[in-house]
Amino acid sequence: MTDDRGACARPWHGRHRLAVDVTIAAVFVLVDTGLTLTGATWWPVHPGALAWVLLGVQALACASLAVRRSAPLTVVGVLGAFTLAVTLLIAPAGVLTPAHQGQVWAPLSTLPAAYGPLFYQRNRRTAYLALAAFTLVVMRPWEPSVTNMTIGLLRTAVGPLLALYFDARRRLMRALVERAERAERERHLLAEQARAEERARLAGEMHDVVTHRVSLMVLQAGALRVTAPDEATRRAAEELRAAGCQALEELRDLVGILRTAPEGDRTPSVAGFADLIAESVAVGTPAELIEEGDPALASPVVGRTAYRVLREALTNVRKHAPGARVNVRVEYGSAQVRLTVHNTPPTGRPRSGLAGTGSGLGIAHLRQRIELVHGTLRAGPCSDGGFSLEATLPAFVPTAEAEV
Repeated sequence: MTDDRGACARPWHGRHRLAVDVTIAAVFVLVDTGLTLTGATWWPVHPGALAWVLLGVQALACASLAVRRSAPLTVVGVLGAFTLAVTLLIAPAGVLTPAHQGQVWAPLSTLPAAYGPLFYQRNRRTAYLALAAFTLVVMRPWEPSVTNMTIGLLRTAVGPLLALYFDARRRLMRALVERAERAERERHLLAEQARAEERARLAGEMHDVVTHRVSLMVLQAGALRVTAPDEATRRAAEELRAAGCQALEELRDLVGILRTAPEGDRTPSVAGFADLIAESVAVGTPAELIEEGDPALASPVVGRTAYRVLREALTNVRKHAPGARVNVRVEYGSAQVRLTVHNTPPTGRPRSGLAGTGSGLGIAHLRQRIELVHGTLRAGPCSDGGFSLEATLPAFVPTAEAEV
């Protein structure tokens, strides 16, 4: 199931960029066409065939704003070429005579077009060169006019200045988000370290206090077994001593567990996915793992939850779909982690002894575990006869909020 919370958090214009760009292009086509027909730019008093052809070419040039994100330099080049062509047709060619001399021949679309190169183009040097040439064409410094040169400069300078501002703001916000996420991860690592140290301290205190008392009980029972006057007392003392020795051994095991990380040295995390896949392949269930993104984006709680989801899914395949092939895809994003486990149809019938093990509530328990971290789970048969399980988890969940 796709988690739409991250997409819905973005504004409408962020989710429908193409529609926004097409709308902007259509608006500027209408505006520039209207301004030209009213004589605000290069339109002649008695328009001929050439003027109408140029008007259509201008509309097409303005329509190029629809690709201002994907090809910003192309948009600048198209509008710059049209402006230069109109300028040359007016002077020195003299085949086009505007109704009002001394106007800016460039369409108003040059204003949003100049915004794109610095905001969407990665190569800043190329963007600056393109904008410099674009500015010369729009300003027409070879026909000096303070008004026209000022208006032309404003048209090609306002967009880049806004682009530099919004780009700096975007970089700053991204840096702040990364810094906050890094601080949260460091806090979780410190919390995990503090818990490990506390476990070790408790283990030491348990060993010092309880072991000392139980050892005294064992020694006293051994002495009583030697000095007891009757057989029944000696037998009872021996049973007490044996129980004490067994308690000491179990206590040593418990202290050893407390002094190590949970589940030994293999704390469940996304780093253990490869081991789960290898184990599945080793027992005869072909499996493939595909990971996209940076696994470090998953917080420890999310990593443990995803590990247990994958382990349960692989176990279910071995139980209920013998001979099936498993494809595991993990997508790590800044907002969410998506785990998809899909198995092909089984090639044999499941063994009743293996399929009958378990409580039958594995999926239900997984759903409860995922809901604890505010995630979603979808599981069910597929059209190809196989089975698919898809878990969508938030990339970051505080340890204190949901310790699973």
